[in-house]
Amino acid sequence: MISCQKYSLIQLIGTDLIRNAKIPLILLFTILVSAILVVTTTYQTRLLTAKRELLILERNALDIEWRNLILEEKVLSAHHRIATIARKKLKMQYVDPEKEKIVIDQSLIHQYGNKYTP
Repeated sequence: MISCQKYSLIQLIGTDLIRNAKIPLILLFTILVSAILVVTTTYQTRLLTAKRELLILERNALDIEWRNLILEEKVLSAHHRIATIARKKLKMQYVDPEKEKIVIDQSLIHQYGNKYTP
């Protein structure tokens, strides 16, 4: 006689897989784990690549700024050198505002009016 017991389909599939298909289940599990690891590794690689590109851009900007600072330092040192030579060899000095005299060309006064006179 045939028995009419009701079995859960999910329970039957689960028990059959555990009894007869241990190796395919282990392989399926390892495939899923490796796929997840590949995805996370790819994501982290892309993040690191983007961060590297930003760091390269920042390095280039800092390099340009450094070169500009070197040029500015050279220009300022040349000006300081010229001022030092002018003071020592030529005995030049800065003019005090009290001793300063302004010379005005009379032709400018006639040409433009009195707006240039103090």
